[in-house]
Amino acid sequence: MKVGITLPNLGPQATRENILHSANQAEKEGFDSVWTITRILWPLKPQTPYGGTPDGTLPIEYQTAFDPLDVLTYVAANTSNISLGTCVVDMFFYTPIMLAKRYATLDVLSQGRVIAGLGLGWSKDEYQASNIPFANRGERADEFLQVLTKIWADDVVESKGKYYNIPASKINPKPIQKPVPVYLGGFGPHTYSRIVNSEANGWLGLIVGPLEHLENTIKTIKDIANKANKDPNNFKVILLTYPNIVDSKSQPTNEGQRFPLTGTIDQVGNDIQRIKQMGIDHIIFAYNFIPIGRDVDMMIDITKQLSTFAR
Repeated sequence: MKVGITLPNLGPQATRENILHSANQAEKEGFDSVWTITRILWPLKPQTPYGGTPDGTLPIEYQTAFDPLDVLTYVAANTSNISLGTCVVDMFFYTPIMLAKRYATLDVLSQGRVIAGLGLGWSKDEYQASNIPFANRGERADEFLQVLTKIWADDVVESKGKYYNIPASKINPKPIQKPVPVYLGGFGPHTYSRIVNSEANGWLGLIVGPLEHLENTIKTIKDIANKANKDPNNFKVILLTYPNIVDSKSQPTNEGQRFPLTGTIDQVGNDIQRIKQMGIDHIIFAYNFIPIGRDVDMMIDITKQLSTFAR
């Protein structure tokens, strides 16, 4: 299983020095990938509750967010081999042509190291700021992905759709990868069907409960692929995780009460081994919202320890 780590492009730890140091150390230690997270604003009165906190409030780290693709372009110029991923870029912040060109440019400049993690987004405030209606997101996403891959592949690009139109045009550069690998974030049957129908490379997932839920999601994607007469093995899973290493004394006595990837190094390592057995292709370790994420060297060291369970 491949191992990735998120870069400190969010919060007070988001500095030029931290980004460069963490990327260089990740490559030096043999990690497979580095990743950036997207946020374009931190509304004072959010219209949409945040799903990652009990009371729906946004993490303060989102108040500072470096652009995910600009950060990866900077990292590409200062690294040689490590893959460069987004987890995830909300596609509607861009038009298909502008996002296609940004990924293609980064792929050329990095000599074919890009992984495009894409999502629909969930924040009504960010939709409003991007001048995009919140309704019909799924239908818009389906068309967006069709146009995006057409731009990467076709010598002459033309599109006449409900949401996006491009006159017959030459659009270059083309990415080195044919095409850039695309992984879609999100949850629910519509997301999983979109992965299969758009022939994306797979799902960029997140642990939201017991590991059985993750296992069921993987099975669901494979079932959808089978029903569509497509090879289920063509759809891979990249898993974004937020490991929380704590002292054994802080752990509940009942193992069943422990949230996955929370606990001692060995407990989290056992979770990673179980995830690996599910056939997941790539695991990303993220520390952006906990104190470890403000210490780049500690972040790298813990990832080194956890990677031994993933390899």
